[in-house]
Amino acid sequence: MIFKRKLYQKMLQWKNERNGSTALLIKGARRVGKSTLAEVFAKHEYKTFILIDFANISKEISSLFDDMSDLSFFFMRLQVETGITLYERESAIIFDEVQLKPVARQAIKYLVKDGRYDYIETGSLLSIKKNVKDIVIPSEETRLTLYPMDFEEFYWAMGNETTYSILRKFWEMKQPLENSHRKLMRDLRLYMLVGGMPQAVDTYLSTNNMQAVDSKKREIIELYKEDFNKIDTTGRASHLFAAIPAQLSNNAGRYQISSVLENQDAQRVAGVVADMADSMTISLAYHVNDPNVGMPLTKNIYRYKMFVADTGLFVTLAFWDKGYTENIIYSKLLSDKLDANLGYVYENLIAQMLKAEGNELFYHTFPSESNHNYEVDFLLSRGNKLLPIEVKSSGYKTHKSLDEFCNKYSSHIGERILLYTKDYRKDRETLLVPVYMTGLL
Repeated sequence: MIFKRKLYQKMLQWKNERNGSTALLIKGARRVGKSTLAEVFAKHEYKTFILIDFANISKEISSLFDDMSDLSFFFMRLQVETGITLYERESAIIFDEVQLKPVARQAIKYLVKDGRYDYIETGSLLSIKKNVKDIVIPSEETRLTLYPMDFEEFYWAMGNETTYSILRKFWEMKQPLENSHRKLMRDLRLYMLVGGMPQAVDTYLSTNNMQAVDSKKREIIELYKEDFNKIDTTGRASHLFAAIPAQLSNNAGRYQISSVLENQDAQRVAGVVADMADSMTISLAYHVNDPNVGMPLTKNIYRYKMFVADTGLFVTLAFWDKGYTENIIYSKLLSDKLDANLGYVYENLIAQMLKAEGNELFYHTFPSESNHNYEVDFLLSRGNKLLPIEVKSSGYKTHKSLDEFCNKYSSHIGERILLYTKDYRKDRETLLVPVYMTGLL
């Protein structure tokens, strides 16, 4: 199925505003829908387009990139080989999985300068050193990131373009959903289980079978593991990825490298973790030592939490060595009985939802008088103020960490948010926000 994606509008803005002065580079993890989106866009917004898939390219077309000194000859040969006519300023050329053909990406500089056609690049692991070490990275690129489908896009896939728009109005009015809250939570739990990978969503819609969805997600995870083994032949990246659910469930305040890899620490695996982040299969939330609006300036690059970029994949990864029927997250979420011991699933979901809205992820811990740490799960920057977030996966009781943080850094605080599974309400200065509103923050 072809799904409606929000990035389409940004692509249209690029086409209209840049008018061929830059190429469009769509980055994203494998199987997130980059190639499909690029092809759909080219089909609807151009008279003709040529798709060059560098993962499945003929020798004849591949050889065209060996000598591009005469672009007119290059375009003529390309049209002959594909049988597609190109029209000046009315056609696009898609370079799919462009990282597999570095000389093609390098040629973007000259193709854009030539100005006859528009160029759309898609790829994964685009900033891994081995893919760009021998080329000059073109500056003539407008870069956009495609994430897994967010909650609103998931609704669209389900044929519902109304609910999330109404939800946005409730958030603007700061009003509870009341009778609709239970349905929204049920929809969100379904989204958590299926996830936002288009193939998983398509499998759910065509089969209505969670076991089939789980099987599809396992295929995607296997592809990720293959990618990890390519960028890190020692296997460390695969081990770090597989351990994400266990690390979050430990609630240790950081990813503990030494508990996963013997004789390793955050400094020794810094390059591996950077490559994993570049692949966009994970998201990192960094600890900030001095919480203020300039959080990147005081982040600790060796102290972080690691999340799976898609919570649907996270659910499958959490029970990787067991069969679908043994994955208790499925049954507990579907029956609305996810207990506190599985609250880390919501933490991963919130990280995904915040990241999809363009937020960088930060958090902060600080000691209490009773020798344990307070922790604010996420910190967002809003203007010249901080928006601190505490996460509760079950019923609301207290928000001690959030209160203490806001007291300590009162001059920096704007709104204060508790994300939880109940309906919207206020508790004095704290907004108690249902988790399905995370993307509206």
